[in-house]
Amino acid sequence: VQLQASGGGLVHTGGFLRLSCVVSGGIFSRYGMSWFRQAPGKEHEFIAGINWSGGSTVYTDSAKGRFAISRDNAKNTVYLQMNLLKPEDTAVYHCAARPGPPREYSRYYSYWGQGTLVTVSS
Repeated sequence: VQLQASGGGLVHTGGFLRLSCVVSGGIFSRYGMSWFRQAPGKEHEFIAGINWSGGSTVYTDSAKGRFAISRDNAKNTVYLQMNLLKPEDTAVYHCAARPGPPREYSRYYSYWGQGTLVTVSS
C-alpha cells in the first residue's frame, strides 16, 4: 500500500490549503484514514481522522472549526481542508491508513505517506 500526499505550500496567516492523499495498492474503502503533522523538534501530532465510509470524523481540538477531513472512495483519496491557518500550523503533514476506524496514536497505523510541508507565515 502506498500513500502519496500533496497540496502543501506557503501561505499567510488566515489563508487556506487543501491537502490530498492518494492511496494505491490496497482496498481504500477498508481503511480508516488520518492526517498527522510533525513540526520541527516536536512529536507526531494527530490532526483528524475519518472512517471508511466518511460518515464518522474525529479532530484534535486545535483543528476543530478550522479543518475538515473528507474522502472520495471512488478516487482512493482523502483530503484535509485547512482554513484560517496560523503560524503554529507550520509542519510536515502526513496521511496514514489503517484497517478499521481511525485512531489518534501513530503507532496504530500501518501505512504512511511521505509528507507534505505546510508553512504559514505571520
